[in-house]
Amino acid sequence: MKTRESGMPDEDMWASFYDAACIVEKLECAGNGDAHVVEFGSGYGTFTLPVAARTSGMVHAIDIEPEHVERLHHKARDAGLLNVRVINRDFAEAGTGLPADSLDHAMAYNILHMENPVQLLKEALRVLKPGATASIIHWKRDPSTPRGPSMDIRPSPEQCRGWGEYAGFRFLRHQDLSECCSYHYGLLLQKP
Repeated sequence: MKTRESGMPDEDMWASFYDAACIVEKLECAGNGDAHVVEFGSGYGTFTLPVAARTSGMVHAIDIEPEHVERLHHKARDAGLLNVRVINRDFAEAGTGLPADSLDHAMAYNILHMENPVQLLKEALRVLKPGATASIIHWKRDPSTPRGPSMDIRPSPEQCRGWGEYAGFRFLRHQDLSECCSYHYGLLLQKP
């Protein structure tokens, strides 16, 4: 199931909204450099490739769009990033298929405007090891942002925090991303 308003602009425009390497560093996605990571809705690989370059662990990049999966597979190989496993899967309907308690970090970027964000966060919680972290970024609730879902489905940081806590996460912090991007906020959660 595609998320509501899931259309993406062309890749160059999409990449222009972020300093993706800065975001994955600020949100500690690679841990100490050996984290095993899952990314929900990897799209063009905007965040997949920077996190894979910072960790020796496996990065599971999951997306519903076959063309994104194929393109990201080639981009990772061309970059010499052999620790990227690209998966074409509807995780909203079927979960990730990854083993429970197996990963160090989960990334949910620009996706929690989906119909059932708690379900996605529960799946993230399931696959994470105890003490592991999950990071969220989303478009600010500001109509002047150049993209993003409509305001009526665009979640606030407080909503994302609430969904994460309802799913079973412990809230760690809001992360200032102003030096990485102008239009997004970040949160860090932890599996107890």
